[in-house]
Amino acid sequence: MSETAERMEPLVANAAALGIHLTPEQVRLFAIYQAELLDWNQRANLTAITDPREVQVKHFADSLACLLAFPEPGPLWVIDVGTGAGFPGVPLKIVRPELRLTLLDSTRKKTLFLEHLVQVLALADVVVLTGRAEEVGRDPAQRETHDVATSRAVAKLAALAELCLPLVRVGGRMIAQKKAGIDAELRAAGRAITVLGGRLLPVQTYRLPDLAEPRWLVVVEKIRPTPPQYPRRVGVPTKKPL
Repeated sequence: MSETAERMEPLVANAAALGIHLTPEQVRLFAIYQAELLDWNQRANLTAITDPREVQVKHFADSLACLLAFPEPGPLWVIDVGTGAGFPGVPLKIVRPELRLTLLDSTRKKTLFLEHLVQVLALADVVVLTGRAEEVGRDPAQRETHDVATSRAVAKLAALAELCLPLVRVGGRMIAQKKAGIDAELRAAGRAITVLGGRLLPVQTYRLPDLAEPRWLVVVEKIRPTPPQYPRRVGVPTKKPL
């Protein structure tokens, strides 16, 4: 085993538990990602998780779990809403290089890091956007154009549906990663999902060997166009969920 592979073993093992077997080249890219993240984090405060093993498990492997809810392999257009330091979007792109990826975050220091990271990793077909989902969701170039919208630890489901579903084409899907307490969130989000043109699919549960608690993937299929009045103005979906 190479030195890089040995250092990245927590990622390799936890990804394998999801049925994802990383190639040496993918492991190399994740090692670079980890080094860049931890280096930039000293200046830009990108993540509270700084232990390398935890980065590999809680950020990288956990992001890859989104693939359990992805459509069949193909050149999908994915938008990662509130991507932060690139989760789950960049890990998905490393494993599925055919994806066309948009990384969206409202914080410039985070998108500066992402622009640097995309260059360092030589990732093709990746666009980094600095902006709010409420505004991007009204942009004709982005509205109802994506096959998949992903989001991780951004907002409650009712608000998240309003941030993500306007960006998804009819026939596409929104995938939200959740840690716990989703029953109440699902009940509260039912009306919003329907109003915004979505239909809730069965919630998927997964476990990673290095994490004690199960995780959930909430998947919403887009079955109708989102009414033109949504998303509402910046801040309203979170403050006043549908």
